[in-house]
Amino acid sequence: MPEREYVLGTHDEEIGRLGLQHRVWRPYVLDAWDRAGLRAGQTALDVGCGPGYATIDLAERVGPQGRVIAIDQSRRFLDHLSGRARSEGRANIDIFQRDLNGGELPPVLADMAWCRWIFAFVRDPRALLKAVAAALRPGGALVIHEYYDYRSWRLMPPCEELDEFVALVMRSWRADGGEPDAGAWLPSWLEELGFVVATTRPLVEIVTPQDSMWEWPAAFLRVGIQRLVALGHLSQDRATAIVRALEEASRQPGIRMCTPGVAEIIAHTPKAT
Repeated sequence: MPEREYVLGTHDEEIGRLGLQHRVWRPYVLDAWDRAGLRAGQTALDVGCGPGYATIDLAERVGPQGRVIAIDQSRRFLDHLSGRARSEGRANIDIFQRDLNGGELPPVLADMAWCRWIFAFVRDPRALLKAVAAALRPGGALVIHEYYDYRSWRLMPPCEELDEFVALVMRSWRADGGEPDAGAWLPSWLEELGFVVATTRPLVEIVTPQDSMWEWPAAFLRVGIQRLVALGHLSQDRATAIVRALEEASRQPGIRMCTPGVAEIIAHTPKAT
């Protein structure tokens, strides 16, 4: 199938950025999987797996007797995952290319599904959520990390250039059919679909430039701003000025950054009676 390119691109720099992002978020991710009850021998579904950093962690968690079903629309991302799985001897990963805008998943039944920053990018997130629900066994778990308040990303004290960038990112996602704050709707949609929502909590940090979490949004700005230029949302001169403003701000005494608001949701399908 022809690839519909991810709104942020699928180039090498983006693959590298996603690796950094996963390393920063990995402690939160592993903790959420533990609390959802993920264990060896289970089948896990990685929806919107990208280049597969979380997929590899899932494969390790479920072990050789378990399976991981990795799904993404990007052939380039899936090729990256396939190469890494081969090099690491991960034979328990099945890879599928699907356009998640269509809400179509492979015919599988999983014990747990993992979705990170995917509902914000698809045109019909509720349809995709319904498809994920249908792919879970009775009593299966769903773990989601999704933005619910993207505008919470700001500097303290505020920086006009960063505020401009955040607004442009949100506008570009909406122009592509997505919704940056999709997480705000997910708990109600889950309950409508019959899920039991066990946990809904915000994941927001206020960090200094010395914190590893600072590098996550900073790297997104460096890569994402060039994507905005390529899409015609921003001039190169203005992009350079925004990057410079963040670099200068990071050297200010007492500066802090508030990260984008992420909702962590752990839910379960009803158990069979």
